[in-house]
Order: sequence, then C-alpha cells, then structure tokens
Amino acid sequence: MKLLYTLVFVMAASFLQGQILEPVKWEMTSKTLSANEVELVFTAKMDPKWSIYSQFTDDNGPVPTSFHFTAGSHYTRVGNVVEKGKKKEGPDELFGGVNVIKFTQSPVVFVQKVKVTDFSKPITGYLEFMTCDDERCLPPTEVDFSFAPTPAAAQTPATDGKATTTPAPTDAPQPADGGKQVSTDAQPAPNTGSQVAISVMEKKTADPNIKQPIRWVLDVTPLDGGEAELKFTALLDKGWNLYSQDTEADGPIATTFYRKVNGKEAVMTMTETGDMKEGMDPTFGVIVKKFAHGPVVYTTRVKTDAPVSGTIDYMSCDDTSCIPLGTDFNITFAPLAASIGEESGTTTAIATPDTEAAGDFGGLNKAVLDEAPVGECSEEVVEAKKGIWQIFGLGFLGGLIALLTPCVFPMIPLTVSFFTKSATTRQKGLSNALLYGFFIFLVYILLSIPFHLMDSLDPDILNKISTDVTLNVVFFVVFIIFAISFFGYFELTLPESWTNKASSAEGAGGIIGIFFMALTLALVSFSCTGPILGSLLVGALTGDGGAMQLTAGMGGFGLALALPFALFAAFPGMMKSLPKSGGWLNSVKVVLGFAELALAFKFLSNADLVDHWGLLKIETFLAIWIAIGIGLALYLLGVIKFPHDSPLKKMSILRLGFAVLVIAFVVYLGSGFRVDPVKDTYRPLTLLSGLAPPVCYSIWRPCDCPQQLDCFKDLEEGLAYAKKMNKPVMLDFTGYACVNCRKMEENVWPKSAVYPYLKDDYVVISLYVDDKKKLDTPIKVVTHTGRERELDEVGEKWQHLQATLFNQNSQPQYILISPDGRRLNSSVNYTPNVDEYAEFLRCGLENFKKLQ
Repeated sequence: MKLLYTLVFVMAASFLQGQILEPVKWEMTSKTLSANEVELVFTAKMDPKWSIYSQFTDDNGPVPTSFHFTAGSHYTRVGNVVEKGKKKEGPDELFGGVNVIKFTQSPVVFVQKVKVTDFSKPITGYLEFMTCDDERCLPPTEVDFSFAPTPAAAQTPATDGKATTTPAPTDAPQPADGGKQVSTDAQPAPNTGSQVAISVMEKKTADPNIKQPIRWVLDVTPLDGGEAELKFTALLDKGWNLYSQDTEADGPIATTFYRKVNGKEAVMTMTETGDMKEGMDPTFGVIVKKFAHGPVVYTTRVKTDAPVSGTIDYMSCDDTSCIPLGTDFNITFAPLAASIGEESGTTTAIATPDTEAAGDFGGLNKAVLDEAPVGECSEEVVEAKKGIWQIFGLGFLGGLIALLTPCVFPMIPLTVSFFTKSATTRQKGLSNALLYGFFIFLVYILLSIPFHLMDSLDPDILNKISTDVTLNVVFFVVFIIFAISFFGYFELTLPESWTNKASSAEGAGGIIGIFFMALTLALVSFSCTGPILGSLLVGALTGDGGAMQLTAGMGGFGLALALPFALFAAFPGMMKSLPKSGGWLNSVKVVLGFAELALAFKFLSNADLVDHWGLLKIETFLAIWIAIGIGLALYLLGVIKFPHDSPLKKMSILRLGFAVLVIAFVVYLGSGFRVDPVKDTYRPLTLLSGLAPPVCYSIWRPCDCPQQLDCFKDLEEGLAYAKKMNKPVMLDFTGYACVNCRKMEENVWPKSAVYPYLKDDYVVISLYVDDKKKLDTPIKVVTHTGRERELDEVGEKWQHLQATLFNQNSQPQYILISPDGRRLNSSVNYTPNVDEYAEFLRCGLENFKKLQ
C-alpha cells in the first residue's frame, strides 16, 4: 500500500511543470547536556497550509516521519525520538479516510538523546518524511544528517547542506535599577579598575518544559570600609507570586538566602522591600506574606575580604500550581565579578533512605516526565469554570429568597409609601425611591471590598477550606446556630449601637439621608439575610475568580433586594397584587432553617472524611438528611410547629405542593440505599455527588476504591504492579473533601464508555492530597543545596509530589503514564463530559501500545 501511494505521488509530482517545491525546511542542532549526554534536535519548519506526519501515524496512510541512525560504537541512543508540536488526529480524505496523525503548525521538533563515548566521530544517518497540503502531497523525501557534538556546552550545526543554527534570542530586559547595564547572559562582568558596581541577570532557561516564573538580578556595589552592598531583585512573571522571608514555617517555602561558609550553609540576614500583602492562604491553611508582583528587592552588606557564594531558596505559585526553586550566586571582589542562576530552575525531590538521587520521586523521574507526551489524540480538555455571571445569578436568587422573610417583606410597602407620600411631586418620590434602591445595592457591593484587600484568596478556596478539619467544624456549629435562629428560638442581630447610629443619620436629609436609610435596612434585616448571605458567600468561593466572585454574588443579592423598592415606586398600583404580611413569612424562615441544618452536616461530613472519624458514613448521613426532610414535610403539613408560627387554618396549594416535593426528595434520598449487584456497593445519588459522603465510605458495604476498582493508594506499590502487568497507569490526584472528585467517580467513571478502561486497561493510583494520616517515617524534601524539609502527613507527600512533578495543586487531576514514567498524553482535570473523558483514556491507551 505504501508503494502504491509513493507511485501515485511521483506521478502527481511530474505535473508540477518543473516547479521545485520545498515547503518543509529542516534545521539540525546538537545540545550537550552533560559530560557524555547530548540531545540531537531536528526542527521542521513548514510553509503555511503544509503538514508533516507523526512517527506514529497509521502505516496504511501517509509515510510517517522516521529517523535512521548509522550504527556505531561511539554512541548509544537513549530511548526513542521524542516529537513535540501541535498534532491533529482523524480521518484524512487524501488517503481514503485513513486515520492519520499530523502536524499542521510550524515548527515541529524531534529530539533524540544519545550517550557519546567518542566525540571525535560524527553521528550520521538520514530522516524520511512526507508533506501534504489540502489538495496534494509531495513524494517521500530523505534528508541526510551528520552531527559532530563536542564535550563543551554548545550546539553544533549538522552538516546536511541545508541546516542552519538559530542563534539564541536576546531578551534585552530593562535595567533593574538606576540605569545600570544588565548582563543577560549572567557571565561575570569584567573589572575595569574604574568600575564601582556591576549588575548581572539570571539566565532564561532554554528548555520550554521548565517553568521559570521568577528571574533574579544581582547588583554589587562596593562601599567604603571594606564592605559591599548586595542587592537581589526578583522579577516576577504576571500571575506568579513570591513568599516573604518572614512567612510561617508551616506554609510555603519562605524566600531564604544561604551563604556557604567553610563548607556549611548559614542564613543571611536580608532587608526585604516590595508590595507585600498578608492574609490567610487557603492553599497552605496559614497566614502568609507574599508579593503578587515585582520587583521585590533584598539587600544586605558583606565584607569584601572573601568571596561570597550561596543559594536563594524560594517558592513561586500561581492560581493552579506551586513550584519550589533554587538559584545559585557567586561573587568575587578582587577582581569584582558576579554570576547568578548558573543552576537555576533546579527543583526539589522527595528523598528517602532508598531514593536519594535528585529527580527520583518514588519511582517517577522528573526528567522523564518533563519530556513531551508520546502523542495527542485530540484538543486538550479544559476544566469548566464557574463564571462571574453564574455567581451573580446565585446571589440574585439568594436575594429573592431574602425578600420573602419577615425582616424584609413588610418593609416594601412601608418604604415605597413613605417616598411617594413625602415627596412634593410624584417624579421626586420616584427618583428618591430609585436612589434608595441603588444605595441598597451599593451597600452590599461595599461589603465585599475587604475581601479584595485580602489578595491571598485562592480561586479554589472552598476545596482548600474543605480540607481543614477545624474550619469545617466551626462551619458546622455556625450553621446549626443559623438554623436554630430561623426556627424562632432566638434572633441573630448586629449590635444595637450600629443600628441606632445608622438610623440617627437618616435625618441628615437629601442623598446622605437616603443612603443611611438603605444602610439601616441592611442592618435591621440581618437576622434574616445574614444566614442566607453566609451560605451564598461560601458557595461563591467555590469557583475561579476569588474576590471578584464575592463582589458578583453580593451585587446580585443587593440587586434582588433593591428591585422591589424601585419597581413599586414606579408603579404603586402593583403593590395591591402583593400578598399581605402574615404567618407565611415565618414559614419561609423556618423552611430556610431546615436547609441550614442540612448544610451544617455537610461541613461536619467534610471534617469526618478528612480525619477518618467514621462518624458520618453514607448510611448515617442519608439517615440524618432523611430525618431533616421528614421534619420539613411534617412542618409544611402542619403536624409540628415552632414558636412564632400562626395557626394553620387552611392548607394552601403552594404549601401542599412544596410538601409533596419535599416528600419526593426524601424518597429519592431513600433510594441511596439501593445496592448495585455487580459492584456490591450502594448506587450513588447523582444529585448529591460531592455533598454526601462517597458510597464506599460505608458501614455495611465498605469498599477501598470507587466503583470497586482495583486501585492503589501508594505510588511505588502501584507502579510495581503496573510494571508486572505491563499496563499503563492513571495517576488520580484527588481529595476526600473534593466535590468535583466525587462527581467524576460517581457520575463519569461508572459509564459504559469509561468503566472498562479503568477496570481492565489501566492501573489506577489514587493519591489523596488531604489525607491527614501520619506517615510511619517522615519524608524529607531535599533541595539541590542539601536543605531538608520534613513532611509527616500522607497528604503533604502527595501534594508536594503533584506540585513538583506536574506544576499543579488543584484536584482532581488525571495523568496517564507508562509504568516507567513516560507521559502518554496531556493531563486533564474535572471533565464531566463522558465522551471527552473516554477519549482521553483511549488516547493514552493507544499511545501506550505505540511504545510497545
């Protein structure tokens, strides 16, 4: 078949009227990595609309790109050729609908690592490839190559007659301070004798797989008295932060400067300046001090009687990941010279007595994981995010519910009547009422401003909060108090002095008086709106956006409260259609009390799952919610009453209908005790995924892994089993209190398009980042400088591994790898679309088969 295609393409080429087409040009360079390891880099640059084909495309289609090396004893290939570029996979009409994998965007990079034993001999061979556009294909082409690598760290051009070596780009950054020249290659600046200061910048890493969100500039200024000032300036990429040297030990890695003295490291005392913010960081659960943007400057003075060398140990995080980093520096004073960042970008490694080699993470090697995935089968799946408008809508709904409470509803006709009757003209009354409504909206917007000042709010804050046992117990108690208040046993009120001051300011008249009327309404209605607003804000913090989402939620809440005052002021006749105040308002409040009671047990369940108390297993949790539902139904039917309830003279259709809905929900909760005969577990309730405990957390039908899968919770054990069975691995970074993790496990994993992959084709290794169990033996995190940090919880170990190896700290995250640690394709996060998740698993399995 390949021969047939070749003949067809040769014939087609003869009709090109003698025109020579060369839509693909190859550049070949070598890069020495160490004393005997070299990377051979083949870069294909295609003209627009032309493509080349993957090494792994179907043999029945186009000729795949292939590399043929001349055998020799002077070198050994390390692994196979790795390809990097934007791929597309699917049926191709040019080849009769055969499934092909091709690169459509330039450039495409192919990398082969080799170990060289004799640098005097070249590494030769040829590559073969085919290129096509939308209408035609050129015949397969062979390109000779010859590399002559040298032991020095330089890229040597290949001698194929066409290759070119592209010079390294120059960044030309702005001087860090005072107009001093910045050396972009981080080489020691020459001492000219008249030089009084030098400045050098950390190199920018040439490897695109290594993130370098922070670069350092070192300024050395000699002073009188045999001293010099050292100034280290951190330049931060947008969206990344740096932690203060004064942050808590239990949180992120504090920025620390170590000086090497007599073979040992001593902490240097630095003066720290920059735009620092302080607040609770849910990622680490402690108060942190951090810089959200640069520059950040650290200064100190040193004696010039001896060279100064050492390391900056620090961490940088964005919204999704944290990276521990280290940067070396060296300074001599006679002559004056400095360098910084010669080994920058080195990351930490988890080390145990058995795995002390840098880069070894209990069976996974960072260098291998950093290589490009074996292949991609589809566009990368991006986790769906909760938008600002969704949060605004949630707040608006909460405001509408608050309108139906006895603290707010009776105020509508009274306030509107005041504005329409006290004004000299109807137009004046209308404008005052509209202004009053605007100020109500403004008051709730202003309440969100403090959260913007606390810039440490994480977009994934609820997921982080849910891992903290103490906070969840506090939320449980607070929501129980809210519920009792709504039942009418006492009222939650703000200090009376606040209300009195706001009320007295109403007499100021004009716009100021109207503003304080709006503020008074917000204060006196707190006993009804406070619990609703508290529930809303907790929900608002579950999505991405942080303080902006709080503002959106508060704005929606305030707008819903303000609308009736503006609407009924404009159309007073509509107030006749409003129901009269009465006992139904208190009924609304009691119903909300039952909802608050149910939510309270959700927070207690979070603490129970994380700390493994065994108090609220699935049977107990469902029984409590069923009891709450039965209590609500009995209340709606008039069987039970609370202190402020009026006698129920007649059952309204609305109340009866709502009681029927509650009874239906109780029946639905009861269906959670149905058993899946195949998996021998309870059937998960789709509506409660992430709210109720997982079905495996059970008294009578416990299971160790979701859907009775044969999963592992230890990385080394799982990898050893995968090697034995020769199966690919799915790393599942998850959490006991992770809502989206439960949704995936209970709504996506059981589907027929997904379950067989997880059951038969993959070895699932589930790593719980919020597991508070103590490790039998604490694990030390060792930096390249030798500094150690001890991790004593299972979850800390997996959280550190995820952040260090995969540059992410959100869950769930699913990563497909081979047993020896090769990335099979790009990872995905929360993917509720069953077809997309099944395609992700299928793609990884196909790529694993190609490796075989």
